[in-house]
Amino acid sequence: MSIEPLNRREFLRLTSKGVGGLALSSFINSASAKSGYLQQLHHPARAKSVIFLYMSGGVSHIDSFDPKPMLRELHGKPMPVQVERTQFDDVGNILGSFWESKRYGKSGVELTNLFPNIAEQVDKLTVVRGMTAKFSEHAQGNFFMHTGFPFLGYPSAGAWVNYGLGTENPNLPGFVVLQSGQSKTPHGGVSLFGNAFLPATTQGSIFNISGDRAVPHIEPGMMKREQRQALDLINSLDLGFAERVAAKDAIASSVENAETAYLMQEAVPELTDISGESEKTLEMYGVNDPIAQMDEYARQCLMARRLVERGVRFVELSCCSHGIGGGGGGNPWDQHGDIQKGHGTMAKQVDQPIAALLKDLDQRCLLDETLVVFTGEFGRNPFSQSNFSKDIGRDHNPQGFSLWMAGGGSKRGHVYGATDEFGYHAVEEISNVYELWATVLHLMGIDHEKLTFQYGGRNLRLTDVHGRVWNDIIA
Repeated sequence: MSIEPLNRREFLRLTSKGVGGLALSSFINSASAKSGYLQQLHHPARAKSVIFLYMSGGVSHIDSFDPKPMLRELHGKPMPVQVERTQFDDVGNILGSFWESKRYGKSGVELTNLFPNIAEQVDKLTVVRGMTAKFSEHAQGNFFMHTGFPFLGYPSAGAWVNYGLGTENPNLPGFVVLQSGQSKTPHGGVSLFGNAFLPATTQGSIFNISGDRAVPHIEPGMMKREQRQALDLINSLDLGFAERVAAKDAIASSVENAETAYLMQEAVPELTDISGESEKTLEMYGVNDPIAQMDEYARQCLMARRLVERGVRFVELSCCSHGIGGGGGGNPWDQHGDIQKGHGTMAKQVDQPIAALLKDLDQRCLLDETLVVFTGEFGRNPFSQSNFSKDIGRDHNPQGFSLWMAGGGSKRGHVYGATDEFGYHAVEEISNVYELWATVLHLMGIDHEKLTFQYGGRNLRLTDVHGRVWNDIIA
């Protein structure tokens, strides 16, 4: 796109608006950031924020939240039912779990001891056992779980929430992705957190909290007054340019992002300074634990609580990589081999911090208004990959797996849906990602069919043309 170059008079007209014009623009932007696209909620909200605990690589549901005694009884025998093609199509015999199971809490929900600390919090959880996915490859599965589509070009769920509701704190982004030194972006890349065709202000902002600066170059390079004057001038020029071109929304988003970045200079250092947290709190989360990955994830969980306290709508956490049994890079839960060691190592990393997060939110009366979601992109098969050996693992299973939710208006100590006696296929309340996000949006006061954005000639939404709300899990 091209425009006529500015003459001297036009330049002075635009820049003379100065601070007054930007003060109004900043006010409008702040109001927009707070209220989001929706002028009012579709129905009363139960949750204000979402904390998304994404376990990339595929947690084995039958070794965690959906134990199956039948697998131990038939351990080492061929599967007695038809076996679907797997990712590597290298099918072995039935593999019993390496972890013991029992009933936990007053609700008596049966879980294994892979996550012993989370299991002790079972009375806060709704365990959804009838999940399915359409894809068994990591990148497609990650995109599908994040966006409802298996490829690039669609907004992340966090971007949709941010678009609909905005942030309650204009000094911080509405959608934050937490990472640390050893954590990796899941396969699919940063587009998993992207805004696609939604306004640029809705995309996820990555905070790497392992170093001194969660956001690079956050310190101002000039005096605050000078920086404000420079930003006002640039924004005046940008807004004047926006009046001359078709891409007004994109430029307005750029201006708003610049304003948010300016305000973040003070908000982010205060947010990431945990020196005011008590020693008891730090110990509860596992901060400063000798296991580096646990320390990093503990800091992410603590930071998630601090973010929702400050009005951030959607926070996603990232697991740390270790490379055991194939679980390297962006797929740390991907144990095609040595699942006992790999899953055990991963569970040690996240178990105590997540349990602490649930307890901490509850103690601060934040759990009722914060929806915590724990899931991966699919589950794992009830049979081994290849023949039995000391480093045996499981291949991907999209036919049936588990996730859990806590807080935000969801039932406590509840189980929804089921897989068959092998944990192979979902057989009751069969669900998928559309139902997940329809329910999340519902708990946040949004009708998933009404939160739309016109793009490419149609009104698009997070749940595409699918989805139903899990009414049975709502308290």
